[in-house]
Amino acid sequence: MYAYNYQLLIKHILESGVKYAPNQEIVYRDLHRYKYKDMYERVKKLANVLESLGVKEGTKVAVLDWDSHRYLECYYAIPMVGAVLHTVNVRLSPEDILYTMQHAEDEVVFVFKDFLPLIETIKDKLDTVKHYVVMTDDGMPETSLTDMEYESLLKDADSNYDFPDFDENTMATMAYTTGTTGRPKGVWFTHRQLVLHTLAVAVSVLGRSSAIRLSDREVYMPLTPMFHVHAWGIPYVSTMLGYKQVYPGRYEPQMIAKLIFSERVTFSHCVPTILQMIVDNLPEGVKFNNWKVVLGGSKLTKGLALRAREKGIITMAGYGMSETCPVLTLGFLRPEVRDLSEEEQIEYMIKTGFPIPLVYIRVVNENMEDVKNDGKEMGEIVARAPWLTQSYLKNEEKTKELWEGGWLHTGDIAVVDELGYITIVDRLKDVVKSGGEWISTLTLENLLSMHPKVREVAVIGIPDEKWGERPLAIITPMGEKPTPEELKEFLMKFVEEGKITKWAVPDRYEFVDEIPKTSVGKIDKKVLKQRYS
Repeated sequence: MYAYNYQLLIKHILESGVKYAPNQEIVYRDLHRYKYKDMYERVKKLANVLESLGVKEGTKVAVLDWDSHRYLECYYAIPMVGAVLHTVNVRLSPEDILYTMQHAEDEVVFVFKDFLPLIETIKDKLDTVKHYVVMTDDGMPETSLTDMEYESLLKDADSNYDFPDFDENTMATMAYTTGTTGRPKGVWFTHRQLVLHTLAVAVSVLGRSSAIRLSDREVYMPLTPMFHVHAWGIPYVSTMLGYKQVYPGRYEPQMIAKLIFSERVTFSHCVPTILQMIVDNLPEGVKFNNWKVVLGGSKLTKGLALRAREKGIITMAGYGMSETCPVLTLGFLRPEVRDLSEEEQIEYMIKTGFPIPLVYIRVVNENMEDVKNDGKEMGEIVARAPWLTQSYLKNEEKTKELWEGGWLHTGDIAVVDELGYITIVDRLKDVVKSGGEWISTLTLENLLSMHPKVREVAVIGIPDEKWGERPLAIITPMGEKPTPEELKEFLMKFVEEGKITKWAVPDRYEFVDEIPKTSVGKIDKKVLKQRYS
C-alpha cells in the first residue's frame, strides 16, 4: 500500500490550531497568559514528563483541577501519547470519587492543591496509583503525597517530542456519569470520536443559522467544568478554530464578570443555574455586549431567556449527555423560521433543538415506533452518531440496556413538532403519571418561570392516593412571594391557550430560599422527591 493511512487523532486538532493562529492568546484568570505556540511547547514537555513517569499507551491518567490552562494541556498531551485522560468530577462525594478512581484503575494523578486534602484521605485505598503530581498557582504546598510539582517538572523537561501515530480507535478520554441512581458509570471516547465530534460541532456553530452563530473572532470561556464531558467539547473546537481562550479557574461570580469584561469574552456555555446566578447578581444598569451563551444540562426556560436578553445575553439551548460526548442537538433557526419575529424565534431557540450533522435522532414509543410530529405525542429520545460511547466501562448489563435495539437510549421524554424540532418534556423517571395521563414537569417549569414573582422553579410528582401522582411546584420567589392562587390563575391562561390541560395545573405549591442542585448544577429532583414524598 502506497497511500498514507491517515488516522483521526487529537494531535491534528491541536496542530491545526497552532499552525493557523500561533500567536493567539490563552488566558488563565488574572494570573497567566501565553500564546498557542507556547502551549504547544508545554504540551510536548508534558508528554516527556508523562513518559518519565512510566505512562504508555492505555495508561489511565487522572486530573483533578478547576478550569485552567494546565487542564487544557492535559486535554492534549495525555491522549496524544496514547494514554487515557480521566477527567475526575471533583464535585462528587469523596466516596464516589474514590470509587471512580478505583474503577478506572488510574496510575498517575495530577491534582490541584485545593483537592490535596481529599486525595490525602483516600490515597491508601488507591492501590493502582503509582505517581502524584501537584498543580498549584503559587508555591508547592506541604503534602505527604509527593514532592513532584507540575511547573517544576515542565521547566526541566525537553521541549522536543514527536507525537506518534496509532489507531484512531484508541481510547482517549473517560469520565463518569453523575450517578443520580446507583454508582457513577464509566463512559469513554476514542480519538476518532472526539475528532468527528469537534468537526461536526464546528460546522454547526459556524455554518448553521442561529442566534449565536459564531464568527472567526470569538473569545471563548467555558462555564461548564472541564471535568464534565470535555467542557461539552468546546475547548477542542476553539483550539482548532484558533480562538482566544479564557479559563476562569474555580467559578467565582466576581472573577467571571471581571474576565468577561476585561478579556471581552463573546462566547460561553453553561447550565441554566449558572446563567440564573449571573443574571441575578449583575448590578442595575450593567449590561453585556451580546454575550453568546449555549445552555444545556437542563431546560432553558423562556422566562430566563427573556431576562438574560434584557441583560445583553443571547441564549440558545443545546442537548447531550455524558454518554454522547456530548452534543446531539442545538437550537438552530431552520430556513422556515428565520423570518419570524425575535419573540417567535425565542420559542425555537429554547427548544431542545435540531440534530447537528451526522446525528440521527428518533422519538419512539415503548414499541420503538416513531411518535407523530405533532408536538403532543410523547416518546423517548434514542440516538445514533459516530461519537456515542460504545459501552459503560466494565458494565455489560447497563451497556445492553443503553444500546437496546441498536439505538442509544437517553431516558429523556420528548415531543417532535412538524419541523422536526425536539422538545424534552421530562426525564423518563421524572414525568408525573397522574390518573392515566402523563404530565410534563419541564413544561410546567417553563410556564411558571415566566411569572414575574418566580426566580426559579422545580416541579416533581408526589404520591397521591386517588390519582397515583400529582404535580408539586417548588418555588424560589423573586422577592415578594406569590400566592398559590396567583400561580394557578397564571397557569390557567395557558390552559385556555391549549398549552397544557387543566389537569396538569398543580394543586400544591411550596416556597423555599434555594432549590437543591447536583454536582453539575442541575436541579436535584431526587433530593426533592425524598423531601416532599
